[in-house]
Formats: sequence, structure tokens, C-alpha cells
Amino acid sequence: QVELVESGGGLVQPGGSLRLACTASGDVSRIRPMGWYRQVPGRQRTFVAAITSGGATNYEDSVSGRFTISRDSAKDTLYLQMYSLKPEDTAVYYCNAGLSQLGRPLRYVWGQGTQVTVSS
Repeated sequence: QVELVESGGGLVQPGGSLRLACTASGDVSRIRPMGWYRQVPGRQRTFVAAITSGGATNYEDSVSGRFTISRDSAKDTLYLQMYSLKPEDTAVYYCNAGLSQLGRPLRYVWGQGTQVTVSS
């Protein structure tokens, strides 16, 4: 089993920066791709950014150029560095990891989420 715990959320002014972290524990050797998603009340959870085990990254258009996803395998931690934050970035941010399963598709697990609020 793998557990994901997010941290680093909070209140920030428009134009500010914030770095989220997601620390994995348990059978971390099974982790393959990892990603960040976000959700606002009353709406579906949406993709923000992802990174493969080889380091290839992908971003949702509205955050491309402002957010950077990275992972530190030595610390079993995923990061999301966010710059030039906007009020529309306000959401609960969730960490996601794909776990290898011998002979079967990846199984995805989620963290509990961390609130990011962008407001003056």
C-alpha cells in the first residue's frame, strides 16, 4: 500500500508564489507517474500537471509557464512550485500516483488534499 500526504497549502496574495509537497510512504517502489489535480466546490477534479518516472512533464494550459512539477526520488516527494498565482487558482490540490501492478494496469491513489487560496 502507498500513502500520499500533501502539505504547503495556504493563503497567498495574487501574484504570489507557493510550493506544494506530496510525500509518499509505504511501498514506494511501485510508484510510476505522479501528478497534481485540483478541485473547487461543486466542480469536478481537474488535471494540473504530471511527471513520469523518467522526468517527462505535462501541464494544463492555464498553468503552463507558471507552475513547475518536480519529484525527488531520494525523498519520495513530489512538488508543485506555483508562481504568479491568480484567484482562479484557488482550489483544493490533490496529489496522485500511479502504482505498478504485475500484469495489470496502473492503480491510482490519492492524497487527502491541501487548500490553496489566492486572495487579497
